Amino acid sequence: MTEQSEWLKVESLDLEAQGVARNAEGKVVFIEGALPGETVQAHVNRRKNQWEQATLTAIGRESSQRVVGRCPHFGLHPGACGGCKMQHLAPAAQVAIKQRVLEDNLWHLGKVKPERLLRAIEGPTWGYRYRARFSVRHVAKKGTVLVGFHERKSRYVADIRECHVVPRHVSDLLLPLRELIGSMEQRDRLPQIELAIGSDVTALVLRHLEPLSPGDLAKLRAFGAAHRVQWWLQPKGPDTVHLLDEGGPELAYTLPEFGVRMPFKPTDFTQVNHHINTVLVGRALRLLDPRPDERVIDWFCGLGNFTLPIATLAREVLGIEGSDTLVARSRENAQRNGLSATFAARNLFELTPEDLCAYGPADKWLVDPPREGAMALAKALADLHQEPQRRPAGWTPPQRIVYVSCNPATLARDAGLLVHQAGYRCTAAGAVNMFPHTAHVESMAVFELE
Repeated sequence: MTEQSEWLKVESLDLEAQGVARNAEGKVVFIEGALPGETVQAHVNRRKNQWEQATLTAIGRESSQRVVGRCPHFGLHPGACGGCKMQHLAPAAQVAIKQRVLEDNLWHLGKVKPERLLRAIEGPTWGYRYRARFSVRHVAKKGTVLVGFHERKSRYVADIRECHVVPRHVSDLLLPLRELIGSMEQRDRLPQIELAIGSDVTALVLRHLEPLSPGDLAKLRAFGAAHRVQWWLQPKGPDTVHLLDEGGPELAYTLPEFGVRMPFKPTDFTQVNHHINTVLVGRALRLLDPRPDERVIDWFCGLGNFTLPIATLAREVLGIEGSDTLVARSRENAQRNGLSATFAARNLFELTPEDLCAYGPADKWLVDPPREGAMALAKALADLHQEPQRRPAGWTPPQRIVYVSCNPATLARDAGLLVHQAGYRCTAAGAVNMFPHTAHVESMAVFELE
């Protein structure tokens, strides 16, 4: 059992950005707020047979990479915002740790070691977040409205007055939004405001559980005009989102390297960090290297974030996604950009080898799955490698696969299948710092057929 007076040596960080140490008995202790290389004391909050969870109370030896968190709402104090977990660690060290997390996952979970480590994709560490979901709560006892993220390890909304990971003009809206919601008749029935920033407009989606009165709608319009934001309303699920007033700038982002413009709705999945997404798409396509005589399949294509740029380079591209609605939107985006691309809808988590072959051979694949990964896809490819008699005449596996991941654990699992059962080598892999100051790890890996 860890005593509060015991000094612990922190060895590493886990996926939740907690320091990992061992006490005198050899039991693992996860310490919130501690950094690798530090000697610390901690208060244990939770005990299990194999591990303990604790909070930093004192530092004997401080890491050279420790910095003061820029945001006044960051920290371990009661009521601290839970939106960031790594502001106390220098940004360059954050990237190095995420790269190590990727390598460790690939090796320990997939027994895969990349032949080459890609330089991590980095960008601005502040003001980068172009997508966010702010919780809203009217606190009648305090006579105020809170707009922000949840407190650390709590369901309560943190009392934040500024936020440094969103652009400055959005941070400056937090207090005016509190006043706006507090003045509305339905202030107790407005649980959420979603942020989506495009190239030409800042959009706010107001989730409302009851119809809004004419007076409330008038207040939204006045706020939008005063602060140059575009209001969208969401009475129920994401499919019900609609503009408060038609007209105005279109919500879209651009991929200048490929001359592509991507319109989207504020509840669509798009990358949080537009700068990183621009760099990510460019690097992914340079690694994929689609040629004018090649056919490419983009699995989990979404709105066409990779499909449309690929269409500017390859002879043919097929984008596949699990939603009919997304497929229709992707097709529309291709048409608006004057690009030729084919799209298909199917459940990619239930994919057989026969299903895979039905889409025909492709020279290369781009795979960009959600956190669950692409296990069915990797397994089907492995089965076709192990049982070549199941392949129809003329079908061949892709020579190269670029896999973009938002979860190093599922990437490692799928990489193990590709390398050990499907006949591929992992020729390169690297981290993508999509979410600075958080423990979230995005990455990219390249696989070549042996």
